[in-house]
Amino acid sequence: MDLVGRRPEREAVERLLDEARAGRSGALMVSGEAGVGKTAMLEHARSVAALSGFRVETSVGLPSETQFAFGALHQLCAPLLGHLSALPGPQQSAIRTAFGQEAGAAPERFLVGLAVLNLLSEVAEEGPLLCLVDDAHWMDEASAQVLAFVARRVAAERLALLLCVRDPTDDGDLRPFIGLPEVRLSGLTESEARALLAASVRTPLDEEVRDRVVAEARGNPLALLELPRSAPPARLAGGFELPTALSVPRRIEDMFHQRSRDLPSETQLLLLLAAADPTGDGALLWRAAETLGIEARAAEPAEEAGLLTIDSRVRFRHPLVRSAVYGACSEPDRRRAHGALATATDPRFDPDRHAWHRSQAVLGVDEGAAADLERSAGRARTRGGLAAAAAFLQRAVDLTPEPAVRARRALDAAETMHEAGASESALDLLAIAAAQPLGDLGRARIQLLRATIAFHRTHGSETPGMLLDAARTFAPLDASLSRETYLDALDAAIVLGGPGHPRAALNVAEAARSAPPAPGPPTPADLLLDGLVTTFTEGYEAGAPSLRRAAQALDDDLSTPHVAAEPDGRRWLWLGSRAAVALFDDDLAYRLNCRNVRLTRDAGALAALPLALINLCTNYLLEGDFARAEELAAEEVAITKAIGAKPMALTTLTIAAWRGHRVETIAGRDSFAEGADGLRTGTAVSWVEYASAVLNNGLGNYRTAMDAAVLACENDELPQSNCALPELVEAATRASRPAVAAAALDELDSRARASGTAWARGLAARSKALTSTGPAAEDHYRAAIELLGACRIATHLARTHLVYGEWLRREGRRQDAREQLRTAHEMLSEMGAGAFADRAARELRATGEQPRKRSAQPTDALTPHELQIARLVAAGATSREVAAQLFLSPRTIEAHLRNIFRKLGITSRRQLRDLQLA
Repeated sequence: MDLVGRRPEREAVERLLDEARAGRSGALMVSGEAGVGKTAMLEHARSVAALSGFRVETSVGLPSETQFAFGALHQLCAPLLGHLSALPGPQQSAIRTAFGQEAGAAPERFLVGLAVLNLLSEVAEEGPLLCLVDDAHWMDEASAQVLAFVARRVAAERLALLLCVRDPTDDGDLRPFIGLPEVRLSGLTESEARALLAASVRTPLDEEVRDRVVAEARGNPLALLELPRSAPPARLAGGFELPTALSVPRRIEDMFHQRSRDLPSETQLLLLLAAADPTGDGALLWRAAETLGIEARAAEPAEEAGLLTIDSRVRFRHPLVRSAVYGACSEPDRRRAHGALATATDPRFDPDRHAWHRSQAVLGVDEGAAADLERSAGRARTRGGLAAAAAFLQRAVDLTPEPAVRARRALDAAETMHEAGASESALDLLAIAAAQPLGDLGRARIQLLRATIAFHRTHGSETPGMLLDAARTFAPLDASLSRETYLDALDAAIVLGGPGHPRAALNVAEAARSAPPAPGPPTPADLLLDGLVTTFTEGYEAGAPSLRRAAQALDDDLSTPHVAAEPDGRRWLWLGSRAAVALFDDDLAYRLNCRNVRLTRDAGALAALPLALINLCTNYLLEGDFARAEELAAEEVAITKAIGAKPMALTTLTIAAWRGHRVETIAGRDSFAEGADGLRTGTAVSWVEYASAVLNNGLGNYRTAMDAAVLACENDELPQSNCALPELVEAATRASRPAVAAAALDELDSRARASGTAWARGLAARSKALTSTGPAAEDHYRAAIELLGACRIATHLARTHLVYGEWLRREGRRQDAREQLRTAHEMLSEMGAGAFADRAARELRATGEQPRKRSAQPTDALTPHELQIARLVAAGATSREVAAQLFLSPRTIEAHLRNIFRKLGITSRRQLRDLQLA
């Protein structure tokens, strides 16, 4: 039957297909209540695509399938695996491991996503491809996250993804798909409803019945089709049951249930078997039916009633038939059905479904079934299915008879639930674990997990204390775990510190002095803990040597391939790179941040990649390479959106501040201030205030800059205060607040002496010059230029030329001032520090010299994303290599390259290399 109405929605779907056929991929989410016509829209897309030469592949989400990691994704990709050999080796392994075809370490979720993106892209090379996913809200979490990632990264392939989801008020999880382009189906108009009713119901209906059916259905197409079908023929001739308060989808489910309830008991049991088995395997269904003594003819009444069809596959008329049958059955019948399916499922070839059906057949407890589920959880975790592992373990807890074993499994399940992102369920499982007999180590694990959940959910000020309690409990039981937990507590205190929590890090550091000694040779984590504790309790000068040993040990460790390949090998890079910046060690910070980005990319750890990109972006920004900083900032925002998270955009804000973009910086600052509380930690607030200080120093709004820099320095995050202290000295000096400037200079100078790096000593020398007069000031300016010229921090070298030139002009030395201001203007203009360059230009004009305008560069026409691709290609990377690094398809990279060539007026990669972008 043709779709009635839906013209705008049909046009949206057809537009998606037209764009895909032309090589412009896209994704569309069709949403609406149950029965509103989403599946019909998919069928319309299928028929249009078939006429247009598309290959069509499908997947259907099922409530009973949510515990099988990558199950829905495997359903979609299984017919395409013949193209797997075209993918790079790591991507092939990721897919095979995820689908249980190969043993190995659990693949990162988004490495599987990149592999699926490239697999679909390879298939689309042969002809346009349409992927249809019905009831996507019922997909397993791993499949949903991967497909949502793919939907956000498709670009230049001949590929269309069409996903159907129920409204958020219905069952299922829509979180992975939030933000995708969407078409929402609402009810049909009255005239459309009458047209559909007339076309579908052959029995004559009098007007009163027709009016009641239309009113009862409320525009829901499936209801319009099912209400007359569920009523006795006599009632269709006159009279109809009055509408009730039930929602339409629930009423439709009730009708399907009523229709199935009127069938023979043997047929009802067969329907239940089919509803309980998510695979749709006809042979499996008949094996299970045989164990219950059900004969083949039992299917005929169900097929005649239009509820399902059975051949090699089992297909329900609508997902609501399945849910109606399964939801309305008695518990004993449900257990019988799962028991029969467990018997029919071969434990050698499908051990996880066998274990799951067996577990659902149990009344009470059963250690054997629980142990099977625990083994299934281990296999699911190996495939990267944390949500599946958590579901298996949660059911294993229910079936476990022995209290001590039940406690252990509940704790394991809670940790896995939290890793899978289900913190509320994790807390419920922790309550079960806490009620069982647990040893001291188990109780410490409970404390640690509760603290970790609190930190991730609320960033509340109580988190460091909770972590400290766990660290103390671990101390006599596991020294290494105790020390790592102390380090986590200190990290949390640093992140949460600042205004409102000024002593958070100091309090935790004082407590951490009682941490047990390292049980063996100190690891980088041990050295980081010792260095940070010493720094916060005894001062920067005392702690700097320990921090240097820690950061250097981390650098040395990660130079070893086998260490770098382990997830734990990357764990402390976040703290280690911050320690390097805390020491003003620009080379070490750059090395650690580059390594962090590379290792995180290689692992496909997209959840961790944005933070790694932020840190490296800061390196490039301070070096004056604003273009590269913008490339990484754009990638960070794109990756964050691709994984369905909310970008913090702190790097974008800071780049705007350095560029002197007042409107963008203020808008970003205001947006941050209005954002979610979970993002407004002490570290993030300090970052925003630091950006404000940079902007206002550039614009000459020194009092505003000083106020912002004071707030930026209040956090215990040493890298942030290191960056903010020179801003505070300059702003306070120019705002005629010498006491504030002197206090900031004392702290900066103390850190510079302890650090000993050219970066630190150069900033201290410039700050001394700003607060000095006469020959002493000039000596400090010259020393600052020499020192900053010997390190990577070109932004502050340029700004030192600027303030030196300003000082020389005020001293009446115009010729000398011109030399410094000319250098400052050229450097600042070249890097794009607009407000500071304008300051230099004004000063130059005041000396009688007209500043030169920066000449346009060919690459100015490129977006940050295009410039990043151009750099990689210019460095010799192939399209496949660039695609793997940026989590895109090679075809998308080729499309970007065509745009890049057009904008640059070139035609080849060799010409791109000649531009020396790398």
